[in-house]
Amino acid sequence: MSEKSARIKKLAVMAMLVALSIVLVSLVHFPIFAPVYFLEYDPADIPILIGTFAYGPVAGVILTVVASLIQGLTVSAQSGVMGIAMHIFATTTLVLVAGIIYRIFHTRWGAVLALVAGTLAMTVAMMAFNHFLTPYFITPDISDAAAVAANRAYVDTLLVPFIAPFNLIKAGVNSVITFGVYKVVSKYIVHGEGRVRGGEKAAGEI
Repeated sequence: MSEKSARIKKLAVMAMLVALSIVLVSLVHFPIFAPVYFLEYDPADIPILIGTFAYGPVAGVILTVVASLIQGLTVSAQSGVMGIAMHIFATTTLVLVAGIIYRIFHTRWGAVLALVAGTLAMTVAMMAFNHFLTPYFITPDISDAAAVAANRAYVDTLLVPFIAPFNLIKAGVNSVITFGVYKVVSKYIVHGEGRVRGGEKAAGEI
């Protein structure tokens, strides 16, 4: 395959992964904890993680931004700017950590380490995001310091019992599914079946 054809194929696969991410979030989304029903699980990060493992962390970030913007303007429009910002921040953290580690340790166990580290990093990052930034998103007048402080105090009560477990579960489930399906997706869609010869795995395959 020529370099131009390879680039075109890569763009086509990445576009397909973005589309799949949007379809998944539109079809599958539900709350995990009733008291915080607005925090919904969705599998939208699975295609993005697949693209990250296939093409690297930079591609993962690009997929994240494009998918987050399209989702935030279409199927998840009710979440507004806050939803877009949260998705970009959370998934970027996940794919950067997972993608960098997998690029260094390009093995099956490297993939496990990458996904575990990415899940933990996303959980910690979203606790920080919710403490520092969410109060400004949910305060109508951000110049009202007292209101911002009151909203921060409320958000802080949710961090340990709900927000941290939610992100652990969401990222953890999506990581497990990614680990389970990536080999097949990589073989037949990303790299093509013909790339696997003599019992060897194609580059980027778990």
